[in-house]
Amino acid sequence: MSCTACSARVEKAVSAVDGVTSCSVNLLTNSMGVEGTASEKDIISAVEKAGYGAFPKNSGKTESDDFSADRETHELKNRLIWSVVFLLVLMYFSMGYAMWGWYLPPFLDGNYIAIGIIQLLLTVIIMFINRKFFINGFRGAVHGSPNMDTLVALGSGASFVYSLYALFAMTSAQLDGNNQEVIHLMHEFYFESSAMILTLITVGKSLEARSKGKTTDALKNLIKLSPKNAVLIRDGKEISVPVENIRKGDVFVVRSGENIPADGVIIEGNCAVDESALTGESIPADKSEGDYISSGTINKSGFIKCEALKVGSETVLSQIIKTVSDATATKAPVAKIADKVSGIFVPAVTVIAVLTLIVWLIAGESFGFALARGISVLVISCPCALGLATPVAVMVGNGVGAKNGILFKTAESLEETGKINIVALDKTGTVTMGKPEVTDIITADGFHENDFISMAFSLEKKSEHPLALAIIKKAEELKSRKYEVSDFKVFAGNGLTGIINNSEVAGGNFNFISSKTEIPDKIREISENLSEQGKTPMFFCKDNIFMGIIAVADVIKEDSAEAVRELHNMGIRVIMLTGDNERTAKAIGNQIGADEVIAGVLPDGKESVIRNLKKQGRVAMVGDGINDAPALARADIGIAIGNGTDIAIDSADVVLMKSRVKDIPSAIRLSRKTLKNIHENLFWAFIYNIIGIPLATGLFIPLFGLKLNPMFGAFAMSLSSLCVVSNALRLNLFDIHNPAKDRKIKSKSERKVSSMKKTIRIDGMMCGHCESAVKKALEAIPAVENADVSHEKGTAVVELNSAVSDDVLRKAVEDKDYTVTEIS
Repeated sequence: MSCTACSARVEKAVSAVDGVTSCSVNLLTNSMGVEGTASEKDIISAVEKAGYGAFPKNSGKTESDDFSADRETHELKNRLIWSVVFLLVLMYFSMGYAMWGWYLPPFLDGNYIAIGIIQLLLTVIIMFINRKFFINGFRGAVHGSPNMDTLVALGSGASFVYSLYALFAMTSAQLDGNNQEVIHLMHEFYFESSAMILTLITVGKSLEARSKGKTTDALKNLIKLSPKNAVLIRDGKEISVPVENIRKGDVFVVRSGENIPADGVIIEGNCAVDESALTGESIPADKSEGDYISSGTINKSGFIKCEALKVGSETVLSQIIKTVSDATATKAPVAKIADKVSGIFVPAVTVIAVLTLIVWLIAGESFGFALARGISVLVISCPCALGLATPVAVMVGNGVGAKNGILFKTAESLEETGKINIVALDKTGTVTMGKPEVTDIITADGFHENDFISMAFSLEKKSEHPLALAIIKKAEELKSRKYEVSDFKVFAGNGLTGIINNSEVAGGNFNFISSKTEIPDKIREISENLSEQGKTPMFFCKDNIFMGIIAVADVIKEDSAEAVRELHNMGIRVIMLTGDNERTAKAIGNQIGADEVIAGVLPDGKESVIRNLKKQGRVAMVGDGINDAPALARADIGIAIGNGTDIAIDSADVVLMKSRVKDIPSAIRLSRKTLKNIHENLFWAFIYNIIGIPLATGLFIPLFGLKLNPMFGAFAMSLSSLCVVSNALRLNLFDIHNPAKDRKIKSKSERKVSSMKKTIRIDGMMCGHCESAVKKALEAIPAVENADVSHEKGTAVVELNSAVSDDVLRKAVEDKDYTVTEIS
C-alpha cells in the first residue's frame, strides 16, 4: 500500500467478505485487524483480488520484524541515490546546455537529436529505477482502485510520452531541414520534468519513511527490552538457554546489569530493579525475597534467584507490546472523514487534470502549456497526507503513553479519553492504598504505649480481620513483644477477648468495650474526631480497665488530592464511589476534594451508578477490582489501575501501569493533545490540497500571474506528507505531567445551558497581583467557568456553568485575605 486510497480499497474489499464483522487497515504499519468468522484464506484472497498481498501476522514473522526492520527506508535510499546521480546528468543536458550554454563535446554540440536521445535514455533509466510507481499505480487502476502512485505514474508518464512525441517531431523537422522548428521542439522536451517528478517524490517518500520509522521508536525500544537468553538452574548447575525455552516453574538467576527474562517471584537475594521502561519511574525499585519482578526490567545491582510465573506472550512486557501494536491497527473515529475523502480523491483529481488540459486547449494555449497544467494537478495532489494525518498521531501518542506507563488499548480510547467531563473514582485501591494502616495510637492514663501495643498485638495476632492485620504490621515494625494468649474468643462484628498473663484483654468497637468498662468523655470525643476523618477507632481494655485506642484507616494515596485538583482545573467533575458508610466516605471525599461522594454502593451497584451518571455527560470510571469490571465496561472510558485484577484490566480501555491517580489527568492531557494534533494534521492536509490544486490548474494565472511548474508540484507533494509526519512527531516533546496549559472544556450538554453570572464586590485588592490571586481562587471552583477580576472596580464577575452557593464563592475569596462585601 502506498497511500490512503490503497488502504481504503483493501478495507472495502475485506469488509465485503462473508463473515467479516469489522475491518481496520493501518497505512502506517501496513497492517490490518479483522474481526469475524471469515477464514484467513478468504481474507488473503480478497486482498490479492484488490491488487495487494497479505499474510497472517503470526506466520513465522515476529513483532520485531514488523517494527524494527527498516527495509523500506533502505530500499528508498538506494533508489534515491541512483535517481539523483542520473538526474544530475540529465539536468546538465536539458537545462545546463539548452538554457545556459554549458560545455558539450564537439560531436554533441548542436546535435539536438543526439541530445534528445541521451535525455530519453537517462529518463528511461530513472523511470526503471522508480518502476514501483508505475507497477503499483497501473495495477491499482486495473483493479479499479487508483492511488497516489497512479497520479505520479500518470504525471511522469504523460511528460515522457509528450517528450517522446516532440523527439520524433524534431527528427522529422531535421529531415525536412527546418532548423528553427528543431530548436523550438528542443524546448518542448519534458524529459527532465518526468524524471524530476519521480526523483522528488522519492525524496519525499524517503524522508517520510524515515519520519514514520521514528513514530514507532517507543514500540521498538520496548521490543529491544526483550532479553534473548536466560540463565536457568538445572540439576544444581547454571545453563544459558534462549528465552523462548523458559517454562513456568523454572528457576533462573539474574546478575547485576542483566535484563530479567520472565515475570516471576524472587526466592533468594535482593536487588534494585530499573522498571522505567514499563512504568516510567526513573528511580530503581528495591526488591527482596517474595517480591514480584517483570520481564524486560533491568537488575541494576545485586544477585537474585527467581521462579518463573509468566513466560513468553504472558509477560507484562509482551502484553504492553501487544496492546500498543494492536491499538495502532485500530482506527480513531476522527479518521472517518479522511477515509471518505480518500475513497474518491484520486478519480476526482484525474478528472480535474483532464478538464484542466481541455480548458487550456480551448482557451487557445499550446498543447505543451496545457499538458504542464494537467501534469501539475496530478503530481501536486496528495492523498497520503490525508491518510497519514490520524495514524501517525495515534502511533506517536500511544508511544508517549507507553513510555509514561499509560496504555491506550485502541485508537478510539486515545481519542475519546480527552472528551470526558465526569470521572468516577472507586475508593479502595484507587483513591486509597487498599491496605489498612495504623494512623493513631492513644493510650489511657497509667498505660505505657509499648505495653499497650504489645497487648493489642498479641490479641489481634489470633485474628484474620483486615484491621487486625494493620495492627500486627505496625507492631512488627516497632518490634513489639508478643505474649501467649489463651481462651481466645471472637465475637463476630464486635470484638475479641483472650487471657494474657492471667488478665482478660478485650478489643473491639465502642459498644463492645463500653459494655465492659467506662470510656472517658475525652476519649469519646477523640474517637468521634477520628471517625469524621474516615478512620476506624479500635478500643482495648484489660481486666475491665480502659487501655486506649488504636485508629486504623485505608490511607489515601499521596497523589489523590493533587490528581483531583488537576481534574478540576480541566473542568472535570470528580465523584467517589465506595461501599463504606457515609461518614467515612465523606471524610475521605473531603480530603481529596471530590465534588460528590456516593457511599454504600454494593459491588453490583457500581454499574447502575455509572449508567445514571452517563445521562449527565461523558463518564470515565477508574477502578482496580473484580467488582469494578461491569462499571468499567459500562463507562464511556474504563480506566484500570495497573496493580488491579486481570478482569478489571481486561474490561478497561486505558491501563495505568504505575497505579498512580495523577496519571488520570495525564492520560486526559495526552488524549486532548493527540486529538488537537490530528485536527492540525487534517487541517494542513485539506488546506494544502484546497490551495494546491487550484494553483496547479492555472486558476491564479489570470488573477495573479501565478503558474506552477510540474517539478515544483512534485516537490510540494513530497513536503505535504513530511509536514504531517513531522507535526505528529512533536508529540514526543509534550510533557503529559505538566498541568500549566490545562483548560476547561465544556461538554455539549453544558454548552446548551446558558451561563449564569454573579458579581462579587471585594475590598482589599490593590494591584494586578491581587487580581491574579482572586481569579485563581475563584476559577479553582468547578462551577466557575471564568472570573473577570478588576482591582480598580473592586469587583469579580464570575460566569457559572452550574449553581454554586454564595458561601462557597465568599470563602474562596476570603481565604486569600480579601473581604467580600456583596454578592449579586
